[in-house]
Amino acid sequence: MKDYEGFKGTIGRSVDASEPWWPEAPHPGEDAPDVLLILIDDLGFAQFGCFGAELETPNIDRLAAGGLRYSNFHVTPVCSPTRAALLTGRNHHSVGMRSVSNFSSGFPHMRGHVSNHAATIAEVLRDEGYATFGLGKWHLCQMENASAAGPYDQWPCQRGFDRFYGFLDGETDQFSPDLVYDNHRVDPPATPEEGYHLSADLVDHAIAFIADSTSIRPDRPTFTYLAFGATHAPHQAPAAYLEKWRGRFDEGWDVARDSWFARQKELGIIPPDTQLAPRNPGVEPWESLPENHKRLACRLQEAFAAFLEHTDHQIGRLIDALEASGRLDNTLVMVLSDNGASQEGGPFGVLHEMKFFNFILETPDEAVAHLDEIGGPGSHSNYPWGWAQAGNTPFKWYKQNTHEGGVHVPLVVHWPDAIGGAGGIRSQFHYVTDIAPTIYEAIGVQAPAVYRGYEQMPIAGTSLAYTFDEPEAPGRKSVQYFEMMGHRAIYADGWKAVTRHDSGTPFEDDRWELYHLDSDISECNDLAEAEPERLAALIELWWSEATEHGVLPLDDRTLELFGARYRDRSPHPASRHYTYHLPLSPVPAQVAPGLAGRSWDLVATIDREQGQNGVLYAMGNAASGLSVSLLDDHLVFDYNCFGEHHVVRSDAPVPDGPSTVGVEFRRGKPGGTATLLIDGAATGTLEVPFVMRMISSTGMSLGRDHGSPVSLAYEGEFAFEGTLDRLDITLVSPQRADDDAEAETDARVTMARQ
Repeated sequence: MKDYEGFKGTIGRSVDASEPWWPEAPHPGEDAPDVLLILIDDLGFAQFGCFGAELETPNIDRLAAGGLRYSNFHVTPVCSPTRAALLTGRNHHSVGMRSVSNFSSGFPHMRGHVSNHAATIAEVLRDEGYATFGLGKWHLCQMENASAAGPYDQWPCQRGFDRFYGFLDGETDQFSPDLVYDNHRVDPPATPEEGYHLSADLVDHAIAFIADSTSIRPDRPTFTYLAFGATHAPHQAPAAYLEKWRGRFDEGWDVARDSWFARQKELGIIPPDTQLAPRNPGVEPWESLPENHKRLACRLQEAFAAFLEHTDHQIGRLIDALEASGRLDNTLVMVLSDNGASQEGGPFGVLHEMKFFNFILETPDEAVAHLDEIGGPGSHSNYPWGWAQAGNTPFKWYKQNTHEGGVHVPLVVHWPDAIGGAGGIRSQFHYVTDIAPTIYEAIGVQAPAVYRGYEQMPIAGTSLAYTFDEPEAPGRKSVQYFEMMGHRAIYADGWKAVTRHDSGTPFEDDRWELYHLDSDISECNDLAEAEPERLAALIELWWSEATEHGVLPLDDRTLELFGARYRDRSPHPASRHYTYHLPLSPVPAQVAPGLAGRSWDLVATIDREQGQNGVLYAMGNAASGLSVSLLDDHLVFDYNCFGEHHVVRSDAPVPDGPSTVGVEFRRGKPGGTATLLIDGAATGTLEVPFVMRMISSTGMSLGRDHGSPVSLAYEGEFAFEGTLDRLDITLVSPQRADDDAEAETDARVTMARQ
């Protein structure tokens, strides 16, 4: 027969006349290191203890003491783009991730997934003989494809990971997460009451994945990508961690920022002549704040600190496990953040971050009544701008912006077998695309020119391995562009031009600033007027880099791109009528019908006996959402508007046997009307004072309430005891012709969520 495998032995008429041959399995070599890549979410440059903050990160600090700290490391300003660049070594626009993966604009730079022409680290290393494990936040596939219906081609296990345990969207509830195990959804293994927290669960699985592999195949190195949901909102931590931080920030963000700034100088993380950037607009002097503003801000910062310390403890458990196995010394560990500290808590901070995206400015006077809820199950808090800027010390601006506060983050590298000078600091300019080529150089492999038939984009990054043993080596990264939602910047040989864009305004009206970062890392001295020729040359260089790396067309759209999903084949039919049958796995928010900000009809076809109750439909979680259930034989609708429950109970009981029950919801302005229906007849009406335009990052579930319960009227998932034959949802066009235009205008002036 034809030789398909390239057999290199000989085949005679009998085995005695033949010579066997076995294909050699790929292997990177006996000295190849294990690789552990740890990504923290929404963490500013100062927020590790070893980078200046008086926050407790002893395990990350331990890695820094035994390794290196990179004080001039940069990323993109938002999570999905950084993850795409991190895992491929290419720029985020080039691989189709201009912004978060929830969007797909119809242009090559915003496909919502990583291009197949850019193999991930996991794909490259798996083909070199590595076992590959992914844990935590993915956020690199189109969210329309993140349900049990798939397609799965851009899920972690299809992009190079042998095993995966985590979540696919940009955020999740840390106590009741939306979990995926390999290629299927699972429920958390325990409840918050039983001590469950996602960060600990991720590390439990990381330890188990690595032990399963190395115990049985110690010859095979491992690549582990651990991307925590921490410290992205919601800021949630176990009660003991929350309690520990009570009162620790009562002096406020000005005192903390000054202290962290001084400590950064003492540690050598920033040059001694660095200036502290002025307060960002909207950040008030701490002493000028009313008492309730201070109380809320302190409690929100306490939740962040507890969340970070708890995450650090989990990292310590993993490092201890590697040390106990004898593999830590030859493990290349890299710990970094995906962008600067988040501005999405607004000027005061928020109990429910979704309020920020509904244009609701929750006042501290309203919020202080709920201080004890912050950080616990059901909370969805984020801290205010003042604490975010403190986290970005000494810089200005935040996540989403291309100023240093958005893109300058900590990087810790630990590899005892290969790095001398433990505790050193490296100040060469580097960027997130440099991580993949660093790993490849450390292992001694090349990124392929063709991967599974796809021609590969060239690696854009520059390995930083040259800095491991040469602290004063000249930097090899001379140019790097930045762009996010129209914010732009260009770094070239120690200089930076940067502009902050107001969404919806002409790009040509943006004002560019010029900074000499080599002597002004905090962007305090704008030299645009003093050096117009240099600025013009850098702007021209930005356009050149933008053309080369696929940045164009410039596009500042964000939330309105959620609607682009109706233009193709997708889970969202053109009729906007959806029919579901049980059993059904929980459905991610962007796959589920979009009930936010519009009118809709919901009809459940059921068969039950008297006394059979339970949830028919739920969307969201305890922080905000919708629930349709049967309680005491009556139909109940709960509109949970950020913890304010608007509830209506049917006037008549639901009959025994087959029936249809449902809700007709009609949007007004700003409120709406919900009418309960039993077999088509109205049986109760509810006036909702405010219609949420963004409800929750938690999706929908049928026949039970998956995750933290939306309604206070029941506990747990409260599964329906009767038979739910089908559930139909129809999205109704807005009542006023100007509503869609109004929503789009609102979206254009709203910052992207992740």
